[in-house]
Amino acid sequence: MLNVYLSGEIHTDWREQIIEGAAELAVSFSAPVTDHASSDDCGVAIMGTEADKFWHDNKGAKLNAIRTRKGIEEADVVVVRFGDKYKQWNAAFDAGYAAALGKSLIILHRDEHQHALKEVDAAALAVVKEPAQVVQILNYVLTGVIPA
Repeated sequence: MLNVYLSGEIHTDWREQIIEGAAELAVSFSAPVTDHASSDDCGVAIMGTEADKFWHDNKGAKLNAIRTRKGIEEADVVVVRFGDKYKQWNAAFDAGYAAALGKSLIILHRDEHQHALKEVDAAALAVVKEPAQVVQILNYVLTGVIPA
């Protein structure tokens, strides 16, 4: 079983495309919480409210880091998607953490982000544009078969 952590933007269905495409492969997926409000508010929901937005965000970021670290540390492959709409600083951090741990790293982004992500891309073992390419990589890793 190949363990894959899916990190990055949460505004499109790229994770579902990969999971559905790899349904017949021996792959287990994990990911951060992708509901934006739940991710932002988890800290105050569990540990109590904060009047200052900085501390509100700080609590949430730390709880999410527990989940993220676990997912990345347990992964064989980490896929990080950089979307078109927002700058995903957290995704860049996840890519750096995965690279520091020596994880096999696949980066997913469009051409317009190539220059901004050149250092992230340089740490990756593969850089692709489409979720289907990630599925093809996972299939190749598991079977050694090149897609037709």
